[in-house]
Amino acid sequence: MARRGAGTPFLLWLSLLLLLHPGGEWAPFRTLGCASVAVGSPIVPLGSAVTASCTIQSKLCRGLEQGKVQIAWMLDNEPVAGSQRHGPGGTEVSNLTLPQFNHTQAKLWCWVEWNGTKQRVGMAEIRAGYPPAKPFNLSCVLNLSDYGLTCQWEQGAESHLPTSVMLKWSRRAHPSHCCRSRAQAVTGCTPQGGRSHCTVPRRLLQLYRQMEIWVTATNALGTAESEHLCIDPMDVAKLDPPALHSIQSIPFQTDCVTVAWEVARSNAHMELQCELRYRAPEDPAWALVTGIVGQAGTTQLCGFLFGTQYHFQMRCQRSSAQGYWSEWSPGRNYTTHEKAPTGKLDVWWSAQLAAVGRRLEVQLRWKAPRRQEANGRVLGYRVTLSPRRRGRDPTTVCNTTHTQCNFSAPVGTRRVYLSAYNAAGESAATEIILLERKGQPLAGLHAVPGGEHSLWVRWEAPPAPVAAYVLEWQQVSSEPGRGSASWQMERDGASTTALIQDGIEPFQRYNILVYPLYKDAIGLPVHTTAYSKQKAPSYAPKLHLKSISKSSAELSWDPVPVEMQNGFITSYTIFWANSTAEVSSISLNPSLSSFVIRELKPSTLYKVHIMASTAAGGTNGTSLTLVTTMLDDIEIQFLFLTLGLIFVLLILLLICFQKNGRVKQQFWPSVPDPANSSLGKWVPAELQQEPLQVPSMREPGLATISTVTVLERAAGKQPATWDKEPAAEPTGTVPTLPQPYVRQEGPGTPGRGWGAAGPRQGPGRSGETVQYARVVGDGYKGQQHAPPRLYLRSSSTQPLLLDASPSPKPYENLWFHGAAPHGCPGDGGCPEEPPATFPLLQGLLISGAEELHDCRAF
Repeated sequence: MARRGAGTPFLLWLSLLLLLHPGGEWAPFRTLGCASVAVGSPIVPLGSAVTASCTIQSKLCRGLEQGKVQIAWMLDNEPVAGSQRHGPGGTEVSNLTLPQFNHTQAKLWCWVEWNGTKQRVGMAEIRAGYPPAKPFNLSCVLNLSDYGLTCQWEQGAESHLPTSVMLKWSRRAHPSHCCRSRAQAVTGCTPQGGRSHCTVPRRLLQLYRQMEIWVTATNALGTAESEHLCIDPMDVAKLDPPALHSIQSIPFQTDCVTVAWEVARSNAHMELQCELRYRAPEDPAWALVTGIVGQAGTTQLCGFLFGTQYHFQMRCQRSSAQGYWSEWSPGRNYTTHEKAPTGKLDVWWSAQLAAVGRRLEVQLRWKAPRRQEANGRVLGYRVTLSPRRRGRDPTTVCNTTHTQCNFSAPVGTRRVYLSAYNAAGESAATEIILLERKGQPLAGLHAVPGGEHSLWVRWEAPPAPVAAYVLEWQQVSSEPGRGSASWQMERDGASTTALIQDGIEPFQRYNILVYPLYKDAIGLPVHTTAYSKQKAPSYAPKLHLKSISKSSAELSWDPVPVEMQNGFITSYTIFWANSTAEVSSISLNPSLSSFVIRELKPSTLYKVHIMASTAAGGTNGTSLTLVTTMLDDIEIQFLFLTLGLIFVLLILLLICFQKNGRVKQQFWPSVPDPANSSLGKWVPAELQQEPLQVPSMREPGLATISTVTVLERAAGKQPATWDKEPAAEPTGTVPTLPQPYVRQEGPGTPGRGWGAAGPRQGPGRSGETVQYARVVGDGYKGQQHAPPRLYLRSSSTQPLLLDASPSPKPYENLWFHGAAPHGCPGDGGCPEEPPATFPLLQGLLISGAEELHDCRAF
């Protein structure tokens, strides 16, 4: 195979060797001795320089005898540059210097170029770290149960290198030699599993003699030692706790107790000193009694409260004050004996006259006595109207286990008495004077947070001297009467501050009142409100749209309930935006509950929401969508009114078209047909007997009467006579005569007329046109009118005027008989034109073309 040079079989053989090598590394060249990698040090300080070299012996590496060898470096997967040179004996050497090695562990690879492919031919592993840190806080404890010495310590900073830790100690011949010179015998203990403690067995210890103990930590970069500890194992012994046997009260010394105990058997041969501690469940800290000396015995303690349960514990250590205290003994509870309550009670009251019965209704509230005054468990409270006297029990108005009482007293009651009692007796009565609330109030009051569950209240004292102050507070609620008020009394009249804590919760508003108590009166209260802590409101109000127009919108909202405000509302901010994202806003006073947004665009969609803010933040409400109108209300009303009028007019026009006959009858009443009147059937007798005198006609000959018109005379005018023609009436004033209902023409037959029953014949001339007569008169019944004038229109151009003055006898119908008239009285003849006014038609029938013999009949 050597003769084949760098052929393919050699590459296959080399690849097989590389695959069969454990770990998959390219080690055949190194094992064959053709490549070697050397580093200055495989373990270096972190961040220091690293040097390495790679030597390739081409003669020993088959396939590399011919051609130039190219050497490359890789640090893990990162290429690094080195320098290459020719070495002795036909070798190729590449040197590499890394100025700063920042890896805690890495592999440095040497690569060669082989037929265009890079192959790994050597590797060196480099680790970096720090020298070991110095262990500290070395301490040892001797356990008396097995007398093993257990030492523990704390490791220093991580070195990133394998480190071995060992606890070492040596025994000294004399205590004075400790820590000054090393003994020849040094023993070590190696902790298991990387722990930081190790136990020295009893067989390696020598009690009551000094030992030197220390800890060493060693790695490739150095060794570190902890501080040396020189101890006698018995000085670090931890004793077993003692046992409490009994606790008893001393009846003769009412606040003292006697405690008996016994030490553990393992400590019986030692001189000990012990400590006793105790506390009541309400006490935040333990009371400690020191300096108790003795193997076993009793001790007497005083200053305990009556009727109070206490928890006792005890521990001991060697009297030399060296070593460790034992654990506290198991606890023991004891309750001291009771005594009648002492001291005065803090009382607050309110009184008012009853509506009926002339009684005084009193509400009394008080604070439970303090522990040092209760002297046991209080069983109840008694309220009387007079103090106790020997041999006589006062009248009791209230006996309760609560701290308040409502009772009725006679009008004029000024004092009541309150006392507390327990199993040992009853306290002295506290006198309560029911003073009137009319005193001078405080000069000022304000409150600030004292914590999440407290408030500091500060006030300005009034000018008058004050005996005490009463503070009263209650959570503000949207539901009146919800919750009860809390209160406390400040007995120091010179104080101007107080801390209230009872029932104070964050994010809730409290109303605080302060009353000054004077010697003979109670001052009027001054109040303020406060929060112990604020945050943003739980939710914002919901907007309601009250009204909207084309340029404005009126909004309203309900206030946020005070429980949900979580602080003082500083402002309401209203935001509105249209579809083009033009956003506007305005900040409003928190007392407002409505607002009108103006200068809006007509027929535009807007989105509106409101934000409620406190000093701690704000909360947005839900969005309200509204659309402005095209017209205002007044414009809409005017438009509807106009449309309504147009509609009414249309209805009226429709009615007129539908009922045109009735409308025509109202405005243009139909004239009665003279042909159907009864005038043709009846003629007064006077007219038949008296011949008619017809004035002379302008034209000789008979006149054919075509139209008869009766005109009403104007009021105040004299009726026209046949002697004179009314010249004052011009011919132009004659109105247009109405058209006849029937026009009848016939051949040379006698003149025809119409009666009530139909046409009838009378004398006349053949071939002439005969028309019925129309009488114009007043159609309003009951009115008085001037006598009408009667015009007879013939075929001639001049009408004949008939005097229509009233006849001596009234008539209803008129019938014309005889020949045509011979003329009209007077020189002027009949007038040419009728007057300008016409009365309403009355029924008149002229029969044919009869001659008028006497015009005066008309």
